[in-house]
Amino acid sequence: MAKKKYVVEKRNILNEMIAREFTLQELRLFSIYLGRINPRDLSTRTVRLGIKQFYNVMGVYPQKIAYLKEITNSLLTKVVNVPNENNQGYSAFQLFKRCRVDKSDNGEWYFEIDAHDDALQLMFDYKRDYFNYELWNVLNLESVNHLRMYELLKQNEWRGERIIAVKELKELLGLDDSEYPHFNNFKVRVLNSCQKALKLKTDISFTYEPYSRGGLGGKIQSLRFVITKNQDYKCQLNLDEFLGTSIAEMKQEVEQEAKQAMTDVTALSFITELSENVKAQLLEITHGNIVPIRYIYTLAKQQGNIKNLAGYMIYMVGEYMAGRVDTPVEVKREPQKSRFVNFNQRDIDFAELERLELENLKKFMDEMGEEEEYQPARGAF
Repeated sequence: MAKKKYVVEKRNILNEMIAREFTLQELRLFSIYLGRINPRDLSTRTVRLGIKQFYNVMGVYPQKIAYLKEITNSLLTKVVNVPNENNQGYSAFQLFKRCRVDKSDNGEWYFEIDAHDDALQLMFDYKRDYFNYELWNVLNLESVNHLRMYELLKQNEWRGERIIAVKELKELLGLDDSEYPHFNNFKVRVLNSCQKALKLKTDISFTYEPYSRGGLGGKIQSLRFVITKNQDYKCQLNLDEFLGTSIAEMKQEVEQEAKQAMTDVTALSFITELSENVKAQLLEITHGNIVPIRYIYTLAKQQGNIKNLAGYMIYMVGEYMAGRVDTPVEVKREPQKSRFVNFNQRDIDFAELERLELENLKKFMDEMGEEEEYQPARGAF
């Protein structure tokens, strides 16, 4: 039987969003979402995956079930900024409004996601300024840089080239302008890496060259990308095959991606207070998963007054991965007064709240049954 082709249709304005807050797995899920809906039929706005299929997309497996709620919460925080029609100001809104994990009528667990009402204009009933690609092109890419570079160049494949400022390119890839301040590092770690990945795993290839220079020393300001059809790609990974990957294969893939992620601390650019060495240690502890690191960092910001943030993060992330969340640093503060009320507020133990939350989540997942008993939802494809 012929493999079903899933085509991603994406508006140009949606493709220009900043990727800094997206993980590779979230970008994959977004591409799968766009590939599963019918842009001409609003009734397809809700997309459902079997629970195992969702695990495959998000790069988790049963040992990491405690991350499920954090993962879905993170999906619901993704925001896009769209210029207003008069080109004065912009509108900001979430891409998704609801995630749902539940049992179907036949007793099988599923994951479901629905677009935000304000985002429907970006995904349905448009007639111009969009591009498309077959979904398999992004399923095998191994970093945010690779996936975003593919989409940015695919958008301009019809033109055969794209000229873009280095600063703008970094933004679209989700990098801070301060990252890779020396062009040679940017060239080796990002541009050449993307060039190799797209040549091997997608339907396009590219070459690039400096387009303009400026400032002291003739610093490269912009690049010209030449985009060509790739006739030598080796793999067309079908969505059904990708979602049907066995747990063992998925674990091996996650561990392989994690090894690469552990050497790329740019995924933790949202933590400005820590050195690259400390960030690398954190990625090693979590096997490349940034979700627990982001959560513990948020916890640290909420607690405040932490003198040794590096030690706190390393310890707490380790405890989180082991399923124990205790406060390693005793934080004593004077009772605070709100500027809205005149009575003392209580000092919140966020670590204790997190411990209770994890216990509740474990109870919830225990009620779902043993993970190996889950089957992909029927009728999902």
